[in-house]
Amino acid sequence: MTDGSTLALLERLRAADWSGDWDHAFEHAQSRRLLMHEYLRRAALWAQAYGAEAEWPFFDVTRYADKDFQLPPELAAALDECLKKVAYDARKTCGAAVRFAALRERGDVALPDLPDLYEPLVLLYERGGEFLQDGAGLLDLTGVSVRPRGLGNHLADRPFLVFDGRVLDALDAKGRISYHVAADRSGPVLRRRLLKAEQHDEAFTAELRWEPTDLLRLADEKRTDTGYAQIGDIEAAELVQAAFRDASGS
Repeated sequence: MTDGSTLALLERLRAADWSGDWDHAFEHAQSRRLLMHEYLRRAALWAQAYGAEAEWPFFDVTRYADKDFQLPPELAAALDECLKKVAYDARKTCGAAVRFAALRERGDVALPDLPDLYEPLVLLYERGGEFLQDGAGLLDLTGVSVRPRGLGNHLADRPFLVFDGRVLDALDAKGRISYHVAADRSGPVLRRRLLKAEQHDEAFTAELRWEPTDLLRLADEKRTDTGYAQIGDIEAAELVQAAFRDASGS
């Protein structure tokens, strides 16, 4: 039997938009890209732990953790019914996520001390449905593409551990984006968006939203003593998350 967490995962998969709403996927392209990179990193860790490098990146880790594991009949039937609503290309990983959740829930198999393998993918599905993989391995996430760089490269990636929906929403915007902070890491995180040849500079303010700013432009024109350093989107996500925590006092 299950204590509920596996059934909750099934409900999350049922609730995901598998109808091909391209607008929804486009709106979340940036966060979906980061979630895919985090999945690839975690999959590299789990594949290395089980000697499953040849099957990386999309594989059913339960087959390695317990090759004899079977879902209870009622749960297997519920999964089969759920997968009928899931986009075809996502069925393998959705099924793998549910099986692994059920294995972990059973609690009688020793597992490596590694982060949840499938959670980044489930969040990705919730934020815009499936992804497509072409014959060359390129991953089309709708609005943005990811090309896996090889298992060893992803093992060395910086972890992306920001799964707060508010932060993920704050990362999603149209255009080519770069993030910046003051060199001493004081003040808000800034972003520059290039959209249709137009430049938009914005700061993530104490009101927990992006608002127009002149800080980067003034620095470019050397009309300020403050220097700004470009940072990666994962560090930017961490700073946005810190802003939410500061605002809530937690």
